[in-house]
Amino acid sequence: MTDRDDRDTGLQTDRPHSARVWDYLLGGENHYLVDSRAGDMILRTFPEFAAVARLQRSFLARAVRFMARDAGIRQFLDIGSGLPTANNTHEIAQSIAPDSRIVYVDNDPIVLAHADTLLSSTPEGKCAYLDADVRDPRKILTPAARTLDFDRPVGLMLLNIMGQLSDDEEPERIVAELIDALPPGSCVALSDGTDTSDQLKAAVEAYNAQSVNTYHLRSPERIGSFLEGLRLVEPGLVRSADWRPDPESADVPREQGHAAGAVGLKE
Repeated sequence: MTDRDDRDTGLQTDRPHSARVWDYLLGGENHYLVDSRAGDMILRTFPEFAAVARLQRSFLARAVRFMARDAGIRQFLDIGSGLPTANNTHEIAQSIAPDSRIVYVDNDPIVLAHADTLLSSTPEGKCAYLDADVRDPRKILTPAARTLDFDRPVGLMLLNIMGQLSDDEEPERIVAELIDALPPGSCVALSDGTDTSDQLKAAVEAYNAQSVNTYHLRSPERIGSFLEGLRLVEPGLVRSADWRPDPESADVPREQGHAAGAVGLKE
């Protein structure tokens, strides 16, 4: 089954958008010239950024596999899902448990335009897409409850999304409100770019100067504080590339992963 919240797309093609730039860095095709130019600018300043993007995508796959296979979770709320690419959340979860239900959330018009790819559910499961902003959790949680049962464990995916909020937008409060809506047994996967590389900081500053979206690097400790109150699954808060890595998928050196990540369990 599939479900879609249709709205006018209102695409902007005169300035880079984070989802499209990320798509370019991942080797996708759903971007415009302005996005590829922004991506090339980032790579000139910080050549390892494409590796960061691929390593972050790999973390998503490993986190979803853990939740579906080891934690037995059958419902997923993926906020800031971005453009469809290989190993989307529903593909991984439903390959393990075909009856899994997934709600994707994003407010980027280009993602909405390609949402049908995110809705290719198995017959036993269900996928839905919400055009909503993480800054307003109630506008996510209320419609998501049409697809997900919040009396049963949910896997919440917050990858590369809280970095798009400034400190003034109180990202800790927003994450806490989302976690508060989850029942015991739920898991939260969170990862964002860290401020541990001067080159990366320079690349992000240059990107922010021209993009519709801005990104905010933070220390690993600050990123970890978003999961306060949860029991972190081993190995805890680490470089996301080092979170239960697959030995067979070492095509990108893990030391290039300038991002911190963890999976927390709500008990």
